[in-house]
Amino acid sequence: MSPELHFILLLALRMAVAAAFVVTASIIAERSGAVIGALIATLPISAGPSYVFLAIDHDAAFIAESALASFPINAVTMFFCLSYVLLAQRYNAVISVGGAIAVWIALATLERLVPWSLADGLIANAIAFAICIPLFKRFQHVKMPLITRRWYDVPLRAAMVATLVAIVVSLSRWVSPSVSGTIALFPVVLSSMTFILHPRIGGPATAAVIANGGWGMMGFGGGIAVLNLTAVPLGSVAALSLALATCVVWNLMLWWLGRRRTASPSLRA
Repeated sequence: MSPELHFILLLALRMAVAAAFVVTASIIAERSGAVIGALIATLPISAGPSYVFLAIDHDAAFIAESALASFPINAVTMFFCLSYVLLAQRYNAVISVGGAIAVWIALATLERLVPWSLADGLIANAIAFAICIPLFKRFQHVKMPLITRRWYDVPLRAAMVATLVAIVVSLSRWVSPSVSGTIALFPVVLSSMTFILHPRIGGPATAAVIANGGWGMMGFGGGIAVLNLTAVPLGSVAALSLALATCVVWNLMLWWLGRRRTASPSLRA
């Protein structure tokens, strides 16, 4: 088998695996309500597969440098979320999602001009969360209507995620780790969810899902920082496992705190 055919077949397999994983996770998110849906959507269900496939093709140093580039991009994604939440209150899906993606691209382009350190990324994330989290609060409490799935939902999501994986894996053979890390964090899951849900349940209800994901994005950023710090000393497999565990444990803690807060009034009564 020629090297080119081997690469194409392996790429197709990776695209299929990533697409199946993300579609399953996003369907669970839709059926779980705004809060649980947001916690699932902010897990690394798109970036995770991209990084796994990068780790198969590259060494731990490449993964660490890619994660360093991804860390400030997490702050950029927070402004993607805020832009969508604000636009969705008044505009249709095309304008709302398109406007949010334009903001992401513009900020990601500016981010590429800065030589980031881990401390710089931490400051960028802290600023983004300090701005966005308070602004999300007024948009979080919207009653979620029943969601009816359309025939094209699964193929559309699968195509979007598979395309992202193909771009990340293919370009990583020629571009720097920082470019790979930037592309890997393109908000494909958030974009696909908002684009599909917005026409069906309305902008405010879809925005509530995104607004409830603010704290989950903090755990996602923590996972990226862990990946950067542990990839070289522990190896890619252990680092990716620790990064995933960081995201999962953080979101489980948020879920537990939310349930405890909800149960407190009834306990007092």
